[in-house]
Amino acid sequence: MIPDEQKFTEQYVQDSFHSSRELTESNCPPAFIGFLRVWSSNVPMIQNLEPQHQHDLARVICGLPHLSNPLERSIPGIAADLRAVAIEISQRRSFQDRYATDLQAALDAGSNGSSLKVKASFVPPPVYDGPGYSDGKYGGKYGSPPTSPASAFPPRTPSPALFPTNSPALERIRQILYAALGDVLAGSQTLGRLLKRDPPRAYFASVSLAILEVGMRAVLPDGTVDGGAGMRVTLVECPDALKPLMLELANIGKQAKEMRNKDTAAAVEAMQRGDELVEPRLDRVRKMLQEGVGYDLARSNAATAPCGRKRSVEGRTVAFSNRINALALNISKIKTFQERQGEVFEILSAVCGS
Repeated sequence: MIPDEQKFTEQYVQDSFHSSRELTESNCPPAFIGFLRVWSSNVPMIQNLEPQHQHDLARVICGLPHLSNPLERSIPGIAADLRAVAIEISQRRSFQDRYATDLQAALDAGSNGSSLKVKASFVPPPVYDGPGYSDGKYGGKYGSPPTSPASAFPPRTPSPALFPTNSPALERIRQILYAALGDVLAGSQTLGRLLKRDPPRAYFASVSLAILEVGMRAVLPDGTVDGGAGMRVTLVECPDALKPLMLELANIGKQAKEMRNKDTAAAVEAMQRGDELVEPRLDRVRKMLQEGVGYDLARSNAATAPCGRKRSVEGRTVAFSNRINALALNISKIKTFQERQGEVFEILSAVCGS
C-alpha cells in the first residue's frame, strides 16, 4: 500500500524521469534476462521505422487503429513483443509498488496546490510464503502476481468492483479453472522448478495454462463452459460484468483449436515431403506461458544469445500468448479470485512437491 503521508516534490518527479540509469545483463535479475533480450532486440527495429510508422506502432500497442495503409509489416510483431514485455514486468510486485509510488508523485506534483487531492492506489495480492523462499540478492519475497495497469494490453474488463461477490457462475468458473490446474501440472517439471525460483511466473504460468486447457477442452460452440461433474456455466446466467471474460475464454479456445489443427496439417505435409518437423506453434505458446516470451533467449548466455528470434514477422504466436496472459491478469482483478489466489500456490506446492 502507498503510505498516505508520503509526498514528493515536483523536482523529485523531474529527477526520477531524467536521472541516468543503465540496465545491462550484468545487473539484471536472472528471471528478467529473457524479456530484457526481447526488449533489446526490438530497439533497432523501432529506431529504423519511419516516424509515421513509429506512430502506428504506438497506436497498435494501445489498441487503436493504425493510420498508414498498408501497415508496415514488422509492426504487429514488434507490438506483440512489447506487450509481452509489459506483461512480464507487470507481474512483479516491485514494479507495481514503484509504479504506484511514481504515479502518486506525478499526481501530487500536478495538483499545483489544489485542495482536491487524487490518490493512486492498487490492491496487492497475497504474498507467497513458501518454505525457505526468498530472493536475497534482488530484494524481499516475491508476491503472487499483482494486477496490471488496465491500459497496458487489451481486452479491457469492467472494474473489479462491478463483479458480484456471491455469483454462482463466477464461483463455478473459478472451480473449473482451478480443477484444470491438475491437468496442466501433471508431469510438468518446469512449473516445479519455477515455483522454487520464480513464484510469480509459476502462478501466472499455471493460471494461463489452465485457461488454455479449459478453452480447448471445456468450452462448447455456444460459449458454455462444461467442466464436467455438473460444473457447467452458460453465458446467459453470467452477470453482465463477467460476460466479456467468458466470451474471451471462448475466443481463446476457438483460436487454440484452429492453431492445433494447422499444426497437425503442417506436420502431415512435412512428413509427406520428407521434411524435418518444425515445433508446433501451440507448443511454443505453452512454453511462452510457462517461461515467458524470451524463454529461448534466456537459455543462452550473453555471448551466444542469438541476434534474432525464431518467430514470424507478424508475431502471431506471441500475440496469442499475450491474449491468454491478459485474460489471466484480468481474472486476477476479481475479488473472488484475489481472495483465493493462495489456493493456486497450495495446488502447485502439493503437485510439484515443493
